[in-house]
Amino acid sequence: MSRLKEAAVGFALGAVGGCILGATEDPVDQSLLALTAAGPLKPVMEEVRTVGALGLGTLMGAASLTAAMTSAMAGVILAAAVASVFVAMRNCGSSHTPSAGLWASAGLAAAFGTTLSGATFGLVVEWIVQSYGMVGLLWALSLFTVLKPPLRFVFQLLWKQGTACCSLGNDARAQDRTHIEAAELQQKQRMAVQIEQKILILEKGGSTSGSEHQRSWAAERQEREGIERRKMEADQAAAEQRTIQDWIDTVVVKHVDFMAFSGVPMTVVAIVTSGFGLFGYGGHQSVFIVLLALVAVIAYYLLKSQDFKFWMLVGCMGMLASFVIAMLTLHAGQVVVTAAMKMKAAGQKLSREDISTRMNQQSSVEALNTAFFAARLCQLGLGATVGGALVQRGAGQVKVIVGAAVVAAGLLVVVEVLAPALGEGATSGALLGVVAAAGVSVGAAAAAAAGGWGSWPGTLGNVGGLVIGALVVGRWHIVNIGLQLPVGYVFAMINPF
Repeated sequence: MSRLKEAAVGFALGAVGGCILGATEDPVDQSLLALTAAGPLKPVMEEVRTVGALGLGTLMGAASLTAAMTSAMAGVILAAAVASVFVAMRNCGSSHTPSAGLWASAGLAAAFGTTLSGATFGLVVEWIVQSYGMVGLLWALSLFTVLKPPLRFVFQLLWKQGTACCSLGNDARAQDRTHIEAAELQQKQRMAVQIEQKILILEKGGSTSGSEHQRSWAAERQEREGIERRKMEADQAAAEQRTIQDWIDTVVVKHVDFMAFSGVPMTVVAIVTSGFGLFGYGGHQSVFIVLLALVAVIAYYLLKSQDFKFWMLVGCMGMLASFVIAMLTLHAGQVVVTAAMKMKAAGQKLSREDISTRMNQQSSVEALNTAFFAARLCQLGLGATVGGALVQRGAGQVKVIVGAAVVAAGLLVVVEVLAPALGEGATSGALLGVVAAAGVSVGAAAAAAAGGWGSWPGTLGNVGGLVIGALVVGRWHIVNIGLQLPVGYVFAMINPF
């Protein structure tokens, strides 16, 4: 391609990823507005007095990020299961290269699994908060975090048994290998018989025709070469199948570990902070010091680990995000106090009850807004990790970018149509799942921009298309998109495998 054509193609591919990211802006913002309305916000406001502003922030942050991480990983694991069955059971003879059908089936499974699990988690969190308050959410989050590590071993055992059953159930390759060996044996026996016949003719004093002899040997040589070619293709196909299956197994192991352990740091911080809040110290300065020290200690021991893993990095990032959410929640209440003092100095007095109500409302709104935005960034980043890994794996940047964008657009339409029946919580969770699917397209575009082009025009065109598409379709939400695009780029460059 010429440099101008490379720039045009790069811009088009980047624009596809950017446009689907921008298309999620308005639906997600509308969903957040529904969550912060008076009705859904009331039970959250009532719980600020129970766990305190810091406890509310850490709880909302840990719960939303845990739900986002788990739903994204559920989609990846479901995609890996579908791809593994596709690889093991597909009757394709001696040819088994990664096809469009494999990537399409895995991509649809991932998008469906992430969206469905996101809707389920959103519905469950909404029901727990409305029925049992923040204390119920704390217990549910703690129980879920404790149960995930044991379930990891159960899932790994089931996965090994499932892959073994799929391998036993695949007779196509074994039959093909048997046919090749039988044809090879028949050819060798036929050659031996022909040689014996020629020897007997020569011993009896006869002679064989030279042209007939050459034609016979040429036919046998051609058949032998065909058998050898079939054997080589079968061996290559078997090696390719083992390579794909090994990569799928690696993906599953890494993401199961991620799902089991990534929420532990956030949950520990939420438990400690909420515990202080339950005893009446939710907004005390000492709690801030304890929270800061706890975050620093956990992050230090995780980051200094010699066997550093992907879940440790994202777990530290999630814990830091929960800490920031708690700080913003506490700050929102302090802003109300400062405004009330200014009003008092100006001669306008507010009752203690009015100030308390405004503090609780502002803290609740800030906690929901920041926790939801952190969950959106988490879904986008994890989706970008998958998209970047697929491009680096060689799945084809065009297939991944366009395919993920089409799937995300379809899911976005379906979720918007079903929104009245789903409710606020389920709709919000489902839309976060759509953001993860869009993140796959963004991550693939970012990975293509980083290393998929051989010249600067293609790279610059890709980046320009990504940015312009996201801003134009996202109605110039510069702050939101300006934060999301760097997150997608960074996670697309991370290789968790």
